[in-house]
Amino acid sequence: MEHASGWDREMARDEMIIAGKHYQYVSLRKLEEQGFANIDRLPFTIRLLLECAVRHADGQYITDEHIAALANWRGGNASQEVPFKPARIVFQDFTGIPAIVDLASMRDAVAAGGGNPALVNPQIPVDLVIDHSVIIEHAGSEAAYEKNLAIEYGRNEERYQFVRWAQKSFENFHVVPPANGIVHQVNLEYLARCSLLQDYLADFYLYHLSYSMWRLFYASRRNPRWHQDRRRMNTYQHNPTG
Repeated sequence: MEHASGWDREMARDEMIIAGKHYQYVSLRKLEEQGFANIDRLPFTIRLLLECAVRHADGQYITDEHIAALANWRGGNASQEVPFKPARIVFQDFTGIPAIVDLASMRDAVAAGGGNPALVNPQIPVDLVIDHSVIIEHAGSEAAYEKNLAIEYGRNEERYQFVRWAQKSFENFHVVPPANGIVHQVNLEYLARCSLLQDYLADFYLYHLSYSMWRLFYASRRNPRWHQDRRRMNTYQHNPTG
C-alpha cells in the first residue's frame, strides 16, 4: 500500500515525559497509520532518513514526495535525491580546514559587499578533529610527548593560528587539538551521542541519532591532557578581515 500525498506532520508526532519535562518526537508508527505500509520492516538506515525528513519537512527542500519515496522504499536505487539534514558534522583536519577556508572567504565576500560577516556560520554543529598529525621525533622518555607536541605546533604554527581564529570566530564550530587520538576514536569516545534535543517551533524534539552535538566536558573528564592541549591552541591568535 503506497501513500501518495497529504500526510499530516502534526499527526506523525508523539510525546514522552522524562523527569517531568515534555518532549516531542516523530513517531514512525503514527506515520504508518496515515497510510504508509510496513515502515517497521524498512532497513534501520532508511528509517533514520525517514524520521529526519519528516522532522524537517518544509514543503520546499523536503516535500511530500520525498517522504513518500523513503516510506515506500523497497530496495534498489533511489529514483530521486534523498534529503538529509544531519545533526552534526565531524571533520578530519585535511577535509575540514579547506571547508573553514571557504567560510572565511564567504565572510570576506560579505564584508566587501557591505554585509555583516559574522552572520556566516555553519548551520549545524561542526567538530574539527586534528589527527594523524604528531610525528614521533623523541621516544623513550617521559618528556617525549611534550617534545613531540612542541615540534608539531612549531611546524604548523600558521595552520593552527587559523584554526584557533576559526574556533573563536564561528558559531557551531569546535576544535579537538592534536595528540588526542584519531578522528574515529575521538568521535566514538568523546563526541557522538545517541540522542539529541532540537528546538523546533517552540517544541522540543527528541530524536535518536548517532550523529549529534559535542559537549567539551565529556572529553575533559576522561582525558587529563585535554585542557592542557586546548591551552596551547589558545596561545595562537589570528585576525583575518572577517
